[in-house]
Amino acid sequence: MVATSQPSAAMAGLRVMMEGGNAADAAVTAAAVLNVVEPMSTGIGGDCFALVFESTTGQVTALNGSGRAPAAFSLEEAQRRRLEAIPVDGPLPVTVPGALSGWAALLDRFGSMALADCLAPAIDAAEAGFPVSQLISAAWQRAVEKLSQDPEATRVYLPPPGPGKLHRQPDLARTLRTIGEGGAEAFYRGPLAEQIAAHVQAKGGYLTAEDLASHTATWESAIGTTYRDVEVLEHPPNGQGLAALVALNILEGYDVGSMDYFDPSRWHMMIEAMRLAMADAARYVADPVVADVPVEALLSKEYGARRRRLIQADRVLELALPGQPEHQDTVYLTVVDAQGNAVSFINSLYYAFGSGLVVPGTGICLQNRGACFTLEPGHPNALGGGKRPYHTIIPAMVLREGRLWLSFGVMGGFMQPQGHLQVLVNLVDYGLNPQAALDAPRFRVDERGGPAVAIEEGVALETRQALEVMGHDLRSEPTFSPGFGGGQVIAVDPETGVLAGGSDPRKDGCAVGF
Repeated sequence: MVATSQPSAAMAGLRVMMEGGNAADAAVTAAAVLNVVEPMSTGIGGDCFALVFESTTGQVTALNGSGRAPAAFSLEEAQRRRLEAIPVDGPLPVTVPGALSGWAALLDRFGSMALADCLAPAIDAAEAGFPVSQLISAAWQRAVEKLSQDPEATRVYLPPPGPGKLHRQPDLARTLRTIGEGGAEAFYRGPLAEQIAAHVQAKGGYLTAEDLASHTATWESAIGTTYRDVEVLEHPPNGQGLAALVALNILEGYDVGSMDYFDPSRWHMMIEAMRLAMADAARYVADPVVADVPVEALLSKEYGARRRRLIQADRVLELALPGQPEHQDTVYLTVVDAQGNAVSFINSLYYAFGSGLVVPGTGICLQNRGACFTLEPGHPNALGGGKRPYHTIIPAMVLREGRLWLSFGVMGGFMQPQGHLQVLVNLVDYGLNPQAALDAPRFRVDERGGPAVAIEEGVALETRQALEVMGHDLRSEPTFSPGFGGGQVIAVDPETGVLAGGSDPRKDGCAVGF
């Protein structure tokens, strides 16, 4: 089974498994097609993370396919340029694109197909063209101003195609074919790497061919916590999956499942738990190679209990501050194959169309992930040459009695850990099926710690009014608004092996299986 945000990508991944490929092969194939059919969200100019479940061992392994800041772009250099923050557009937020290294690493370790074969459906879609959905067309339209700042982005992506129109990407098709023939090395070394670096430098950025050549994806250990009777696993820092786990530890002290779904107290508890967890993530999540990230302390049950004691039953915290534990666009896909192996996979350019820069003649849109760095001296996530930034993209898995139960994720910037919390509560505490868990209305807290909360109008009016009385600065938004993320879930019945998939109505996607 494959679940992702675009049906054509889901079907491409499914065909791979129908023809004998496995979960890793299907994940890379679907990710490559998403590069073509959802170009504002993802691509080889971005980054990826994955969790991989091996059915033969029961082990979950984390893949970090995120890139690093250019070696020459240091905090001192930013200060010399008198930057108050790293801009979200243009050359300065461009970090090494790590996605392709992640795709190659996933196939090398777990795949059964060659990279060229996995890229073939994406090449076909880029050459023949793909029909643009209404949702994708609207997202494209919102990015017109950004794209118009770069001549190559203007040539490739403008004017934005309307719903139902075909869009072709011949340059990207040629680039993918080159990568298929030469492997990931063709991207990180040689003429293509030199072309990428030269374009960024010509625009005033710091990325060099040496930065690209020195990049590697890394295999890491997943982090996790227990919640009720399940084990929840997330990608470790520099990813923000830590926030979802901290929030679950806080929430575990409440008997959420015994409360009515629209009980204002339940929503209040979840909102406050998430605010506290996001404050912790903002303070502590960084590249653990460079900074000390106290993961074990943050995930202790004792720390969760201390954070829980800060929550008032009928009043909002004015400002959620980080504790002391020592005492915007993305695609997500999930795959489970016939052998029970699973890949929880996420790929992103960060903002829509990333930095807004497209490398001439290649179809490669470069991410703006460097905007996630802070310029605060001494902060764990402060800008540093060769350093990985705080990352919003987080795949997840859930085990029950050591066996895979869920492979899931929720795309959408800082909404992602918030989506993980809410979808998991729906599945674990309320026993909803995957589709119902994704359909349910959501809230979104301010990642900066303030009392502002966006909430979908599907939440009962009486509940929203009660939350306002408690002091929540509430903003109601239409149900299924894109700002509340887009999730995909595959659940595995441990007794029968039957798969049940769900796909978020806030996106175009679907879950398909055979």
